[in-house]
Amino acid sequence: MILETSRVRLRPWEESDLAPFRTLNADPAIMRFFPAPLTHEESDALAASLQERMQRNGFGLWALELPGIAPFAGFIGLNVPSFNPSLVEIGWRMHKNFWGRGFATEGAALAMEAGFSLFSLKDICSFTATLNTPSQRVMQRLGMEHRPEDDFNHPSLPPDHRLSRHVLYRMSKKRWGTQKERFPFLRNMRVTEKTR
Repeated sequence: MILETSRVRLRPWEESDLAPFRTLNADPAIMRFFPAPLTHEESDALAASLQERMQRNGFGLWALELPGIAPFAGFIGLNVPSFNPSLVEIGWRMHKNFWGRGFATEGAALAMEAGFSLFSLKDICSFTATLNTPSQRVMQRLGMEHRPEDDFNHPSLPPDHRLSRHVLYRMSKKRWGTQKERFPFLRNMRVTEKTR
């Protein structure tokens, strides 16, 4: 499945994405809110895992293409977190060359609309380390709701780790029905079932 606006394309992964994905995951600036940058082997294993999850769930963290700008800029999409399979999260990771230009918000809104309209999800969440204010701003721009009582310590990190404490934002299908009106580009969302 390919999801598109005029500026953003979310598509299945391709072999040519692996090299730029390695570069992205090895960059300390991009990975500063993760425990550590990834080796090439770890990056390839992550890409393989993302593709396998997409096959299993029908949705996933799609490769992000910026038509006319970059054939691969990162990923945006939906994921079932391994530590809580009852949740569906929306997430993103982008090359720093494309930060601050609205691509994360636009791609995330596209994935959010797909989650509710194409995959019949009832709720979508997003979470990140409390230190990661840039990602929290994307969640806020999407209109997601933060309740402090939902915040948690990430189970894969020691409690005293600097990134352990996480905030959690939520979006219900009902809430999205009004929030999505702020994103007029969704009216021209294109969905293609076949891969390229």
